[in-house]
This record gives sequence, structure tokens and C-alpha cells, in this order.
Amino acid sequence: HYASVLEVAPNLGIALSTDGVGSKLVVAEQADRLEGVGIDCVAMNVNDVVCVGAEPIALLDYLAVEEPDPKRLARIGEGLRAGAQLAGVEVPGGELAVLPELIRGHPSPHGFDLCATAIGTVALDALVTGERIEPGDALVGLPSSGLHSNGYTLARRALLDQGGLGLDDRPPELAGASVADVLLEPTAIYVRAVLDLLRCGLSVHGLAHITGGGIANLLRLSDEVGYRIERPLPIPPIFGLVGRLGDVAEAELWDVFNMGCGFVAVVPAGHADDAVALLAAHHPGSARIGTVSDERGRVAAPPGTG
Repeated sequence: HYASVLEVAPNLGIALSTDGVGSKLVVAEQADRLEGVGIDCVAMNVNDVVCVGAEPIALLDYLAVEEPDPKRLARIGEGLRAGAQLAGVEVPGGELAVLPELIRGHPSPHGFDLCATAIGTVALDALVTGERIEPGDALVGLPSSGLHSNGYTLARRALLDQGGLGLDDRPPELAGASVADVLLEPTAIYVRAVLDLLRCGLSVHGLAHITGGGIANLLRLSDEVGYRIERPLPIPPIFGLVGRLGDVAEAELWDVFNMGCGFVAVVPAGHADDAVALLAAHHPGSARIGTVSDERGRVAAPPGTG
């Protein structure tokens, strides 16, 4: 699943998840835009913890650098603080490692790696595991802010290597934004919206953070059923640009990227409208995107992938 849960007392569990920002950091180094990656680091972890129904409460970060530059460290720290505020968590500590033999920057000596562990609490009788998902349930999608923190190896190859774009270029598909603007848009944090959903009295059968592997992440909830994407959320233009410049088939884009949907809540069909209204108050554009099917272990997404 998305997070490990340890029982620490009767009906009390601690949820734990560890993740990093990945090769999005290469783009941040090249563009010298470091403030957003702390938000990415928080998001990748707290969005996973909330998938089991837990409330994230704290995050511990690990930052490894090629060279300790106080100004650059402060900029990264700004993002961690901003992300923590958005998620409603504390950052009580962390670790800074200076590893010039291991870390090589783009360019050197500005290399770094950033990861963290998020901690949450959950009543064990309120765990959301996906085992209650059944055919006919509704899939409610929350819009992403872009690539989030996955698929950057493919995106960089398509846009920068094959497409010959520079980070400051503004191709018409991006409507005035630069390549760096779009690639470095911080990952959306869904915690407050999902916690409101869990507390509102509606039945929630599953929660999925859509990361690497795209919409097929739904299978992490349960592979005893299938998932049919019938009305996808609007797909941001960056994904089509990656496909065109990198000659990437649409099916592969769906296999790699979130394609505009960063999180999915699985609820009974009769609760779908209420869930959409609640989630859209936090993340405008949230909508019902599909239905749980009886096609065991299959995710059917446009253009018929899965």
C-alpha cells in the first residue's frame, strides 16, 4: 500500500511513508529554482500517508548536498516550511549530509538529493485499505498541478534532448509559461481535502495518490476489481508536448504520468456527488472520472490502455 501502519496502542496506529523528489531535482539545479522542491518532498510523503486514512502530523527530511551553500540550503528550507504549512504538519528535525564523493550536481558543485519520512496517526478501525472497494463504486479525481514529481527522466529526454528546448523557452502549447515554469510547478498537496472527506460522514472505500505508473496506481488499492476511466480530467498541455517531441505513444503517457489527475477517492456511487462537491471546494476541477468494474486487475484508461 502507500504507507506502512504500526499498531502502537489499542485502536491506534502510526502510518509511515518515505519518498524523495527524484530527478525533478536535476531541473531545479539547472534552472537554479530551489524553493519549490521542498513542497514536492512534503507532498510526495503526506499524500501517501493520507491514503490509509491517517492524518499526517510530522515530517523528517534528509538533505544530502555536494557542497553546503547556506543560501541554497535556506531556499530549500523555505519550500519545506511552505509544504509543511500546506499539509498541516510539523518538521521537528532532519539531517544534512555533505557528500561530495557521492553527489554530483547539474552543474557541480550544486548537487543535492532530498527525501523525507512522514508520520501520521490513524484509528485502526478507521483504516482505509481498499478492501471495501466493489464494482459500481465511483472514482473521483482531483486535478494535478502538472507532472508532480514523477516521469522526469522521460520528460527531460523528450523536451530537452529530443525536442531541443531550453528551460527558458516558451513553446506555444504552454500558453506563455516557460519549460522550467511548468516542469517545476510544485506537487499538489491533498491532505486537507482528503481529511475533510474522511471526517464528513461519507463512506470512503479507497484513496490513491497517482504517482509513477500513472492511473494504474489504483491497483495498489485492490486488484480484485478493475477500474474504468470514463471521463478523464482535462489533460495539461505539457503531457501532449512530451508526447509530440519525444514521439511517445499516448498509451505510454498514461502508463508513466498522472495525466492531469493527481489523486483518486473511491466512494459508493450514491456518495459521488457529495464527495465531488467537498473535494472541489479544496481543489477546483475535481470530478467523477470513472467507475470500479468487475474486470479483475485491469485499469482501462483512454485510449483503451490497461
